[in-house]
Amino acid sequence: MAGWPPAAVFALALSAGFVAFSVVSVLIGTLVTRVVLDVGWVRQTDDGIIDALVAERAPALTDASAVVSGLGGGPVLASLAGLIVVVAAVRRNWTIAVFVAFLLPIETAAYRLTLNLVPRSRPGVARLEDLPLGGSYPSGHTAASIAVYAGLMLLLASATPHRRVVVPAVAVAIAMPILVAVSRMYRGMHHPFDVAGGALVGIGTLAIVVFACRAAEAAARQRQRRRADARIVRPTP
Repeated sequence: MAGWPPAAVFALALSAGFVAFSVVSVLIGTLVTRVVLDVGWVRQTDDGIIDALVAERAPALTDASAVVSGLGGGPVLASLAGLIVVVAAVRRNWTIAVFVAFLLPIETAAYRLTLNLVPRSRPGVARLEDLPLGGSYPSGHTAASIAVYAGLMLLLASATPHRRVVVPAVAVAIAMPILVAVSRMYRGMHHPFDVAGGALVGIGTLAIVVFACRAAEAAARQRQRRRADARIVRPTP
């Protein structure tokens, strides 16, 4: 790919990473739903955790779960990501703008593909949201919260060496997806294996977009070196 435009390198790396990860995500989902959950005690544990959470329902916890689920939902995450993209574009930091802009589209595409190819019904409990019974695996809220919150915290932590910034950023990157995952199970929307599958999609999304951005940056550096070398060897008129 020597000499390719950085945008073309980014597009190819992003596409190749998405295809490779999607295959892995579907295979793992199929293994979990068709093999692992056929083991009696595994399925009982998967269902039992949901039953235990439902048994602890209370008005205050239900309200809190609705808020946390909202923080892991599309409108909030899209607004947050959009704001970061606009700020980065104004500052002409195109790598950050592109990185954040592609987090949710890649996550959504990987999530939808896995969802459609790995059918599973939602937990057999009273659900607190009116969504279709199918579509339990994987958890889209968990995947999106990891992709966006962990992605933004990764940017923040890489921008400064100060521990007083890095430590809170890492704490948020870990805590938010966990809270979102627990809220989705509490609300009866997903099993534990579903949120684990969502975590896989979220982490895979980060890996894909980071890979594509770094590949594009490498192509840009190589192009700059080629231009510099051309100026050096160019004969003086």
